[in-house]
Amino acid sequence: MYKRIILPLLFRFDAETIHHTVTTLLKFTLAIPGVSAICRRLYVLDDQRLHRTVFGLTFPNPVGMAAGFDKNADLVSELSDLGFGFVEIGTVTPRPQPGNPRPRLFRLKADGGLINRMGFNNKGAGPAGGRLRHFAQNRGGRNVIIGGNIGKNKDTPNESALNDYLISFRELFDAVDYFVVNVSSPNTPGLRDLQEKEPLTHLLTALQTENRQRPSSKPILLKIAPDLTNGQLDDIISIVAETGIAGVIATNTTISRDGLQTNPTTVSQIGAGGVSGRPLRERSTEVIRYLHQQSGGAFPIIGVGGIFSAEDAQEKLSAGASLVQVYTSFIYEGPGLAKRINRAFLNGTVTSALPTA
Repeated sequence: MYKRIILPLLFRFDAETIHHTVTTLLKFTLAIPGVSAICRRLYVLDDQRLHRTVFGLTFPNPVGMAAGFDKNADLVSELSDLGFGFVEIGTVTPRPQPGNPRPRLFRLKADGGLINRMGFNNKGAGPAGGRLRHFAQNRGGRNVIIGGNIGKNKDTPNESALNDYLISFRELFDAVDYFVVNVSSPNTPGLRDLQEKEPLTHLLTALQTENRQRPSSKPILLKIAPDLTNGQLDDIISIVAETGIAGVIATNTTISRDGLQTNPTTVSQIGAGGVSGRPLRERSTEVIRYLHQQSGGAFPIIGVGGIFSAEDAQEKLSAGASLVQVYTSFIYEGPGLAKRINRAFLNGTVTSALPTA
């Protein structure tokens, strides 16, 4: 019903507008007494066979919501009720910022993809931390791991980027279970320059120093672009080893337009932005496999990019990922996506078992 009736209706409206409308409606509906419990019975699979212990955290299942969907930590309860084992909020920046001018989110229906140039639009790390602390006090029995994806403000020069990351790290420290350092979005000018070996090593080393000063440290992961060369991926492997961070998220959106089925004129008219969804599936899997093989499985990888089915999720796990995340496919496939993937794992309808992390 979702793909035949609801999705065509949603696609008649501007992508960003309908995102806010649907998420507002979701929050309103699940706030009605009893509805949240019904939703959990429908969508949450509570089965110990799905549990995954990765970088010291026990995830109730291996399917998470990637950063970008819940930028301001407004939807952690609701996404948990829809069966996600973990939710990554953000990307958040120290100060609120509006992001890039609209329109900035576009559908590639022929490709099962999106192009976005949102530009880290968010309300700031402080308000996000406050909402997460409120959630922690009102979990209502929900078992969900929370990640905090952090970035720099657009007007912060790269030379001062570390301070931005430290501010958000400190603000969210007691509110999230793990951190993700985002230096791979294509939509903040100059941000990807921080992926180069020297500045990235400096940034991660400083965050780890701050992290280790705490009585109990938090796992820090690095989110990387799919557009890195093998040489740059080799640098990532070295940096992970040198800095001692917990792992990598592969991958962010791509600036490549290769292989798209959408009319080239339409794509050209959309302009700049990162491509997500099905067009990213193959490349993100290649990156996961390369990192896993070249490092000898030295660190956990969260796989994200083009996961529309249990088979897609298994492809990432077989390539070396320990967990997976979705975003674009949730829009195309509907609210039952996490349950369908987890159900397939439990039923053995995908080709292999969950890997050992």
